[in-house]
Amino acid sequence: MSDKNRKFSIKTKMYIFVVLTAFAVAAGTAAIAYITSSHQIDRYYKKSTADNARNMAAEVDGDFLRELRAAIESDEYQEIREKAEAEENEQLIEDYLRENGFWDEYYNIRMRLSHYVDNMEEIKYMYVVAHGGANDDYDMYLIDDEDTDLYETGYYEEREAELRGVDLENMTEPRISNGDWGYLCSAFSPVYDSNGECVCIVGCDFGMDEVMQERMKLLAYLIVGAFLFTAIVQICAMLFINKIVIKPINMMTKELKKFTPSEYEDTEKAGVMNLDIHSHDEIAEIYNGIKTMETDIIDYLKNMSKLEKDKKKAEDDIRDKDEEIGRLNIETYRDALTGVGNKAAYVREVEKLNRDIQEHNAEFALVMVDMNNLKQINDDFGHKSGDQYIRGCCHLACDIFKHSPVFRIGGDEFVVVLRGQDYENRKELTEQLKKQYEESYGLVDKKPWHRYSAAVGMAENASDDITVELVFKRADKAMYADKAKFKNEHGGYR
Repeated sequence: MSDKNRKFSIKTKMYIFVVLTAFAVAAGTAAIAYITSSHQIDRYYKKSTADNARNMAAEVDGDFLRELRAAIESDEYQEIREKAEAEENEQLIEDYLRENGFWDEYYNIRMRLSHYVDNMEEIKYMYVVAHGGANDDYDMYLIDDEDTDLYETGYYEEREAELRGVDLENMTEPRISNGDWGYLCSAFSPVYDSNGECVCIVGCDFGMDEVMQERMKLLAYLIVGAFLFTAIVQICAMLFINKIVIKPINMMTKELKKFTPSEYEDTEKAGVMNLDIHSHDEIAEIYNGIKTMETDIIDYLKNMSKLEKDKKKAEDDIRDKDEEIGRLNIETYRDALTGVGNKAAYVREVEKLNRDIQEHNAEFALVMVDMNNLKQINDDFGHKSGDQYIRGCCHLACDIFKHSPVFRIGGDEFVVVLRGQDYENRKELTEQLKKQYEESYGLVDKKPWHRYSAAVGMAENASDDITVELVFKRADKAMYADKAKFKNEHGGYR
């Protein structure tokens, strides 16, 4: 295949394979490292968030929060809260809580929440919320840290989308979300009163915006680092592959194009491969195999040239001898009983046909003729009658195939070699001969040795026949089929 028609060389394919494989490994390694690191960080934050929420829930008084919640949910307080928020006056809330005996414990819890937020850098929000249930759209804040205005106490806030349909009381697994407050890791722990009823929920939110930013940086570093390292490895791999595989193959390919085998040249002039390849691997085995094959081709061409000369000389000698023998005694090739060619003549004819086949100049067909009931006639009426029967059967064949030689190759077997006009009309003449034998056998008023009958089979030379023997076998097979038909119709002699 020419370089123009070759879309991808083995060099290109191997480089593509190495590049894709290396980058796939790099991408997979970076992804695994990133996912593993992310999961570890997420587990840390989830655990810390849940622990702080549980700790705070254990520190507060559930009975106090139950009473506080009932007061804050009242219409009286909600009116005060709305006024305080409108005027931005926190004192109204403090006065209400003091008047109803809630302020001291309220303030104590508020300071604890503030302590958590101030002393743990990761905590962004901590609060006590009156959870409305999984299907409610709003939650009410009970207590926040001191950075939150007092009038936020009792504020009904719309629940964020990611918490819709979630029962915070039974949410055992913290969750990481990205909502209105940025990236948060949120955990909730229920607060129970002395009756074992859930009064409210302590919520703890860890801010994860910086964590997510660092995570993206980590991912970028992993990708860049992995791909830079992969690029270095790829360069080394390509240099190595080029040295041990690509370069030797290119050298062999170049040398193969120089190989011009000829029976008249030695191995060096013919361009037999001669490279310095001693790598002791499959490349070396391929090189040694190609070199041996090229050397064998040169030797084979030389031997074939010598054999052709010897064969031509032998054929010339045989031809001369045949002609000499023919001149000495032409009758040697005649059958004494019928006058047609005998077995020796047929062998000579086969040799000529085989030469024609080899020279692709053979156009012939063979007709096999095997007499029926000859043994019966010999047994019942004697061999003289049998000889008359043989001559009669032979005469019919000679009469039909007027332009073709007939040979007696056995006691009751004849072969007709059809050429020229008889070959062109081979099918019609063969059927005509079969009909002649059928009509002759049907003359029941004649002597048995004058009722000529024979099985006939014809086969023609095909383009893939390399010897006459192949044609002979097909004709013989067709003849036996005809003989089987005769026996089925007239019975066989036992």
